[in-house]
Amino acid sequence: MKNQEVAKIFNDIADILEIKGDNPFRIRAYRRAAQNIDGLAKDVAEISAEELQKIPGIGADLAGKVHEYVDTGSLKFYDDLKKEVPSGLVNLLSVPGLGPKTAKLLFDKLHIKDIDDLEKHAREGKLKGLPGIQAKTEENILKGIEMIKRHTGRFPIGRVLPLAEGILEKLKGKAPVNKLSIAGSLRRWKETIKDIDILATSKDPHKMMDVFVHLPQVKETLMKGPTKSSVVTTEGIQVDLRVVSEDSFGAALAYFTGSKEHNIRLREMAVRKGLKINEYGIFDVKTEKKLGGEHEGDVYKILEMQYIPPEMREDTGEVEAALKGEIPMLVELKDLKGDLHVHTNYSDGSHDVQELIAAAKERGYEYLAITDHSKGLGIARGLSIEQVLEQNKRIKELNKKLKGVKLLSGTEMDIRSDGTLDYPDEVLKQLDIVIASIHSGFRQSKEQITKRLVSAMKNPYVSIIAHPTGRLIGARDAYELDMETVLKTAKETGTAIEINAYPLRLDLSDMYVKKAKGMGVALAINTDTHVTFQFDFITYGIGTARRGWAEKKDILNTLSYSQLMKKLKSAKG
Repeated sequence: MKNQEVAKIFNDIADILEIKGDNPFRIRAYRRAAQNIDGLAKDVAEISAEELQKIPGIGADLAGKVHEYVDTGSLKFYDDLKKEVPSGLVNLLSVPGLGPKTAKLLFDKLHIKDIDDLEKHAREGKLKGLPGIQAKTEENILKGIEMIKRHTGRFPIGRVLPLAEGILEKLKGKAPVNKLSIAGSLRRWKETIKDIDILATSKDPHKMMDVFVHLPQVKETLMKGPTKSSVVTTEGIQVDLRVVSEDSFGAALAYFTGSKEHNIRLREMAVRKGLKINEYGIFDVKTEKKLGGEHEGDVYKILEMQYIPPEMREDTGEVEAALKGEIPMLVELKDLKGDLHVHTNYSDGSHDVQELIAAAKERGYEYLAITDHSKGLGIARGLSIEQVLEQNKRIKELNKKLKGVKLLSGTEMDIRSDGTLDYPDEVLKQLDIVIASIHSGFRQSKEQITKRLVSAMKNPYVSIIAHPTGRLIGARDAYELDMETVLKTAKETGTAIEINAYPLRLDLSDMYVKKAKGMGVALAINTDTHVTFQFDFITYGIGTARRGWAEKKDILNTLSYSQLMKKLKSAKG
């Protein structure tokens, strides 16, 4: 799809406009358009200009730019804009926390034009002393560079999964395929992915490979063989396709799904039983008889253990649980009854309440929580006390007429830098649900951040802590906090912790989901929706929850509406 290419160009345009000191509203318009295009399930190349303008943040001008790029492969405005600033400046802006003014200062004063040069100067202490740059600034720049290095060669799952699904769709439509599945870390729903593994069976593998290497997503063919081919997509992601025999598909799927550590454990168990497991099947070592392999479950059945869902295959105790028959019944998409973190056009959302109700009904939800930003987040048009109370009144009136879905009146309220909350208790007690979150002061100490979260959870009206670590995968590391203390306080106060399903957040991470579950802390899987298509992101939240071994009983929004309202009223005591 062209979506990611267009989104990158619009983000680059926003970066250049920032460097030039352009109108902040214009800059924000490009970033918003980039975000909304990047999240589309449909290829922008297949959307008319009229349809494009129905996407929030896309007017006639931006729709025209999208189609100019789709039709010609270039965008004149972008090409001209790039000539107005040194190319190295845009590269520097990829370092988290390095703003356009600082980047321009470094370029002008020290002639720094790439990240390697920036790192060298920072390590040598040559940045401090420039206007606005202290030793702490150098330290933060180096932390940002380290984060970039950690993520080099890996891609957020939110960018990879749509690409993989698009490839599968094309193969199903054009190739002689029987069975087809994603494998590897993508099937395990890891938050970042190195490459895409696809497994298939086919009566005509040669034809299958020919179709694969000529897909529109392919930029370069690395190798083409009768049973395996590798390509690089236009996004720079490697994709490997393997065709196996029908009677080996299950064994191959287990083998190529991994993880490596999980597979080693299974092979060790097999050896002790006189068996051999590989991508071709399960074999008796003495007789060389093939005992199974057509179905993935054969591997676990022959080893006399429960089937282990792909998301759990990380050698973190799942093998021991399977041997004891204690694999949890992981939460599924169908278990969710609603979304508890949704924004309207009252604040920075793109839709009114009626449009969100319609989208909720399409998904079969019982309820939806309207949680617009509080007054402290001015950039997101946060609601004043008068506005949030007016919205609360309207929602209560609307609920009397609604059929099929109920609304919860709420807020996503800022936890200020000093730990106080954005609304007084007399306002909060009138709402059905209160989400508290941090949107500023990310560089405070571990003690300060932890204290802010603990203080919010001790408020009698706070129901959920949203995106609790503040990370953006590949763009911003989590702020420092004492998660043990946070989870302990959540348990003590009856506060739920959010698994934010936005693909670049996935916050809470799977590791902390598992820890929260073990401590008996309630979790809520929410999308933080600002545009209706973002409701589809819920699958990423489900994947993260399953990686953390979460079950239906662990998730707040698997409750029915009446159960939820009762829980919210009683949880805080």
